[in-house]
Amino acid sequence: MKAKRIAILESRLGEQMAELVAKKGGVPVHAPALAELPDLDPQAIAALVASLDTAPPKLVIFQTGIGTKALFAAADGLGIAASLMKILEKTTVVARGPKPAGALRARKVRIDRSAADPFTTKEVLQSIENVPLGNASVIVQRYGSANVELDRALEARGARVTEIPTYRWSLPADTRPLEGLIAALERGEVHAAVFTNAEQARNLFAVAVKLNKRESLKNSLNRTLVASIGPVASAALREFEITVGLESKPPKLGALMSALETALS
Repeated sequence: MKAKRIAILESRLGEQMAELVAKKGGVPVHAPALAELPDLDPQAIAALVASLDTAPPKLVIFQTGIGTKALFAAADGLGIAASLMKILEKTTVVARGPKPAGALRARKVRIDRSAADPFTTKEVLQSIENVPLGNASVIVQRYGSANVELDRALEARGARVTEIPTYRWSLPADTRPLEGLIAALERGEVHAAVFTNAEQARNLFAVAVKLNKRESLKNSLNRTLVASIGPVASAALREFEITVGLESKPPKLGALMSALETALS
């Protein structure tokens, strides 16, 4: 990575990624592309848990670690954590990947089904393909936006889907770093751009559209090494006709950074 300029669009772990790039001799260009905003209605959760006490759902699907933690924190605050645990004891608990699984284990929740690597919606559906869902109630812990693909697939099998919002994704309040990144990409000053979330791609292009630079951004990225953490982020990039230069396998941050270092050597 020596002297290579690496664009980092990650928000939550962006500073750590930038430090890692700098330690490897690279020059980090940190432009956070995503804000995670609380989107949790405690009273709605209380009402949902109360309704499920007498009619437990067939499945509860946990999609993210941060959302799982937020849900249990809300239950703690409402004094209904014990009720939530009793409901989960009566249902099939599904974890999308290692992060929600870790959050569930921390609360001593039994995990019945786990999505396989690379932990996309496809693997979630495969993990429950033999579970009858006709007229069944399914609860989905939402991540930053509604997982329309998952909801429709469950509904197509006859399920009644209820999503529990815990947080939502948004553009950062300050988009100037993203605007600066778009300009740097145009000038050919960036050697690689690292995407760790599909929404980062959508938000970067949303800023480019406001600047009337959508086509310019597409061309700039296609002259740059674009690194994706996994198939979901890659699919979002391809929606904008971006060529993905490398995709991490497994879809983890450490593997992504190692692959990027190798590619830039």
